[in-house]
Amino acid sequence: MRRTASPLSLILLGTGVFLLVLAPLLVWYVQPRAKVNPIDVDTVTVFTGTGSYFDTRRIATVTGTPLTITRQVRGDVADSVRSGRAVWDVSTSVDTDDTLPAAATHDSLQWTLERWVTDRRTNEPVHCCEETPTFDGEAYLKFPFDVEKRSYRWWDGTLGSTVTLRFDGTQKVQGYEGYRFTGRVEPAKTGTRLVPGRLVGQPGRPQVLAEEWYANHGIELVVDRRTGRILNAAIGPRKVLRAPGSARDAVVLLDSRRMEFTPATQRTQVALASADNRKLRLLGETVPLGAVVLGTLLAGAGTVLLVRGGRVRGRSGHDSGEVRAI
Repeated sequence: MRRTASPLSLILLGTGVFLLVLAPLLVWYVQPRAKVNPIDVDTVTVFTGTGSYFDTRRIATVTGTPLTITRQVRGDVADSVRSGRAVWDVSTSVDTDDTLPAAATHDSLQWTLERWVTDRRTNEPVHCCEETPTFDGEAYLKFPFDVEKRSYRWWDGTLGSTVTLRFDGTQKVQGYEGYRFTGRVEPAKTGTRLVPGRLVGQPGRPQVLAEEWYANHGIELVVDRRTGRILNAAIGPRKVLRAPGSARDAVVLLDSRRMEFTPATQRTQVALASADNRKLRLLGETVPLGAVVLGTLLAGAGTVLLVRGGRVRGRSGHDSGEVRAI
């Protein structure tokens, strides 16, 4: 007696087995490789707040002024592909209403252009590709994927060092929940600047190498757990000048108790995080679960048809043998 399988049973069984093999591949192989920092990023984030700044035209500190920080991040696709890293060029400007728009940086209160290079999977800094400055830490423009409820070392470019941000519960941004991290920066010397002596209380000296000091009243970041994208950010920068060796602030260059993402920036960040989450959830949960369920059903149906078809053919062959014997 010889059993033959129907084409339908083999197709169902093969498709089912394929889906059952595909499910763990998506979870353990495809999804981890989808968790990478993008190389074609082009985003703008805007902070607004009120504070003080040094007006070089008036030679005086002006208080109670609306301030805006604009940061644009653009990926260098060519260098990223060449190096296998995420190479991002970051332009940051600090403006008053009088010096906006931020694209015209020639009259900004402060403007910096930096290049950040990170490992696309771990978000760790990589020192290559004309990176500037040389930075450290675990987080800056974003956190690593799969953020944990622990402290992170966040790179503060103005300080030129890392700041410990502690996990501080959860918080919703535009209705979207993220992990909240907080910290602060105590006054620290960050450099020197040649200024007229009278600015720092030494009128008898035409030029003085004044000390630049920086502090941050408070850093608050709300981060998407799965992607590490920053949903909302609030900072309180303070930059001052001191006479050499003095412990007293002589000139306030910039001071704001709180500058925060605008509602428009928050909405954009939430939309990007939500879209990235859907993609990762699709690869890591929805499609694998569907593949397991459908694969089990198809493999089961194919097996049943295969067994039943064999039994039917077996019985048919046995009956025909009996007829021939008679």
